[in-house]
Amino acid sequence: MDKVSARVASLAISQTLAMSQKSKEFKKQGVKVIDLSVGEPDFHTPDFVKDAAFKAINENITFYSPVAGFPDLLEAISNKLKRENGLTYAPEQIVVSNGAKQTLSNVILSLINKDDEVIIPAPYWVSYSELVKLAEGKNVIIPTSIDDDFKVTPKQLADAITPRTKLLIMCSPSNPTGSIYTKDELAAIADVVAQHPNLYVISDEIYEHINFVGKHESFVQFKSVADRVIIINGVSKGYAMTGWRIGYMAGPTWIAKACSKLQGQTTSGPNSIAQKAATVAINSDGSYPALMCKAFLKRRDLMIDGLSKIKGFKTNVPQGAFYIFPDISYFFGKSDGEITINNADDFAMYILNKAHVAIVSGNAFGAPECIRFSYAASDADLTYALEQIAKTVVNLK
Repeated sequence: MDKVSARVASLAISQTLAMSQKSKEFKKQGVKVIDLSVGEPDFHTPDFVKDAAFKAINENITFYSPVAGFPDLLEAISNKLKRENGLTYAPEQIVVSNGAKQTLSNVILSLINKDDEVIIPAPYWVSYSELVKLAEGKNVIIPTSIDDDFKVTPKQLADAITPRTKLLIMCSPSNPTGSIYTKDELAAIADVVAQHPNLYVISDEIYEHINFVGKHESFVQFKSVADRVIIINGVSKGYAMTGWRIGYMAGPTWIAKACSKLQGQTTSGPNSIAQKAATVAINSDGSYPALMCKAFLKRRDLMIDGLSKIKGFKTNVPQGAFYIFPDISYFFGKSDGEITINNADDFAMYILNKAHVAIVSGNAFGAPECIRFSYAASDADLTYALEQIAKTVVNLK
């Protein structure tokens, strides 16, 4: 008899974390490794946010917090959604969790019954499909291509919907592709969703502040579907607060209550100190996210320029987040005389072992012909990584 439950046994290990672990093992051996595998800003949390945390500690805000989050943080999020996105959410429609991943887990577990179908455009963030598995739902993956900027079309969505479809998961700006849906593109998808009253939408907007093309467009702005959209967001990417573990959802009151009920039986309220820091971050003027965005744009251009000079990398131009997701199928079947590249997993491992650059296979994101670079690293590290990759792949013939 298996000791581990079938539900846990069915889950895949996070490939982003796995590659990061392998690169750390190299580093322990004294090998210089450039880690471009993890989706984490390389900036420090701003000082005014850290100061708020020190203040909270000194004021002894160290007791259990309300399950859904402190009232002042809920109010700050409500004000942010109005100020930045033109959206109206009362504090009772918001639940704060231990990171956006828990927020996603809460929403999916609160919505999905056994065998409910969840539509996920691919490439997708690695945990979407695994969380659906955990809820005993069925993943319906819609493939997209680099030639279409990795965006799903209204027709693809309409063709994928069945009587069992319960949820659509959208992410813009996207992890892993960096693609951003325009307002018109989102409106066309909303028109399809509007025709199916039992279809809900998770709109993952965690990268909203890393946008190179203009104003962030939220899926919930379309009135025909607004009461069936749940926004996922947090402070990890926009404010360089990954380790603080603060994410949140905003949606209809009934789903907020369900998420709070579930969270009350699992983790209870998030870290009290982190919440006070997040409140100050969300209430701030947005200058820190803008500073990071400017740096990420420069790095994106550096990476696009560098990869364009290496034969075999087919790239689009991502418009947000801090990822590039090139098609590397050119290398499949090629060999250096000892190692043959059969797929993206082989390629990612080859680059780690030979060039000492950690990347992630697109297989983990539902796009087995691609790999993901995170360019949340210094210009010097990115330049060095590109040089090492260029030197390495010329051996594949």
